[in-house]
Amino acid sequence: MDIQVDSNTVESSPSSPSPLYYLLNFERALAWVSERYDDLLDATEREFASAFARLPLASRALLVRMLMRNGPRFRTSKLNYPEIGCPLVAAAPLIALGWIDHEPQLSIDDLFSLATRPELERIFSEAAALRRCSKSELRELLRAEYGAQTQPYRAWDATSDEQVFELEISPVCDRVRLMFFGNLHQSWSEFVLADLGVYRYEAVSFEPSARAFQRRSDVDAYLALQACREALDGIDGIAALRELFGAVLAMPIDNAWLELRRAKLFYRIGYRAEQMRDWEFALEVYERSQWPEARHRRMRVLERCARFGDAFALVTRALEAPENEEEYQRAARMMPRLARRLGQPAPRPPAPAGFARSTLTLTRPAVPLAVEYVVQDHLHAPQAPVFYVENTLINSLFGLLCWEAVFEPVPGSFFHPFQRGPADLHAPDFLARRAETFARCFAQLDSGAYYDTIWRHYERKAGMQSPFVFWGALTSPLMTLALDCLPARHLKLWFARLVSDIRANRSGLPDLVRFWPTERRYELIEVKGPGDRLQDNQIRWLAYCAQHGMPARVLDVRWEGEVEIEGEVEGGIDGLDRAVADVTTPGAGVAP
Repeated sequence: MDIQVDSNTVESSPSSPSPLYYLLNFERALAWVSERYDDLLDATEREFASAFARLPLASRALLVRMLMRNGPRFRTSKLNYPEIGCPLVAAAPLIALGWIDHEPQLSIDDLFSLATRPELERIFSEAAALRRCSKSELRELLRAEYGAQTQPYRAWDATSDEQVFELEISPVCDRVRLMFFGNLHQSWSEFVLADLGVYRYEAVSFEPSARAFQRRSDVDAYLALQACREALDGIDGIAALRELFGAVLAMPIDNAWLELRRAKLFYRIGYRAEQMRDWEFALEVYERSQWPEARHRRMRVLERCARFGDAFALVTRALEAPENEEEYQRAARMMPRLARRLGQPAPRPPAPAGFARSTLTLTRPAVPLAVEYVVQDHLHAPQAPVFYVENTLINSLFGLLCWEAVFEPVPGSFFHPFQRGPADLHAPDFLARRAETFARCFAQLDSGAYYDTIWRHYERKAGMQSPFVFWGALTSPLMTLALDCLPARHLKLWFARLVSDIRANRSGLPDLVRFWPTERRYELIEVKGPGDRLQDNQIRWLAYCAQHGMPARVLDVRWEGEVEIEGEVEGGIDGLDRAVADVTTPGAGVAP
């Protein structure tokens, strides 16, 4: 079908996409939100949808182009699109509606974000030190000279004949985007990447009534939490941190997954309080947080405060009823030193299964190369090929076998066509809500049917977005060797552990896998270079493999002729880095 484009409509076909495909997609999303969220929209949002539809085609296209780019300010010389034409003409109706400011007041920082170095040299040609400064140094000099002064772009650059546009309608459009995607980390560019074939998504059926938010107050709460999260990055004083905590605490939230987002924000606030060494405030915040890592941070803060009895009691409760394997592991590590502080005998937790460990001395490569690749090259042989897979292989095989379970349209898990996975992927009841489907998938490991299922999904779903499948790491030779050499019993054990705690167990798997095809066996190898130590999640996976008789070992690499420096790096990541993986939000599928 030929493209039909007139002043009011855009039509396209897969074989002949319109140059205005991005506008078509935005209009579809706007219609989607208007249909599914009509009861949640206010007068401003309804008027936006109505007024947008009445705009000339070029004006609608220009607005969407600006929404898809990093803004909110744009020079007109950077808004040249053949399908739109003159940006000044296209912008006129948007300016009349107040959706664009065509003469925004710009500070020095704003100007630096818009102008190139040669342009800045021309604008500030009288500055004596100009040519001896880097751009950042020049910015500091001009900040000192101009302070908080603001003025339009043409006042800064009198020789320029172009304008700067600033989006004023962004808050309304961000709310529409939030309601469509169920999160703010997905942008309108998702449409473009899907149209271009960069991203492909599983087609999941869901009811027309399916949506991420049920009340307008939920949308308000999400946006308020996001604003507080962004404000946290700029806080450098304890008074401001306490004020932020109070604002988050006072938010009226009656929604389980939004409450989890608040718990995560409390956790971050508590960690910032730790950084500021306000231990009592950190404890107060952590006690409000239901985030999985908050209890462990409380143990650490109590210990730092020398409240060893309270810390001992909390660690004891964690050992008796741990939230997960990670908390048990950390609590078991803390218990002996707390017991020593109190002069008490420390309970002896069961020792984890021991795993094999050996040392390999190699010549350091002349060209810098990751130690994992050095070991891979050293061990690789035609009769025993070695692959660097880390977390990709086991996750991918799980995702391919359990594709139907992962993408089962359970109510409340899918809301729009651009989801990489279910919204409740990290929810405590993720497995329980799909128990029958997962059971059928796992049963194939007993019957032998898993082999055909994994290959079928590998071929038919190739490139499709998944929270588990790493398409770039999979090749037919690797798949063939893996399915021939990895016993179904071992796959079942790995998959069961993986799905029991997806957030914690998707990482930490050994770096390398070595196959012996003629013997149909394998070995997993975790590589550690000089000064590198095992992380906690790696230890847990290695212990699990040892417990179940699966061949896995640690290979410590030493460079020939070099002396190891003891105690360089502590292993487990303890604190914010691993603990605050993003909460999955409706529509997101997995955390950004």
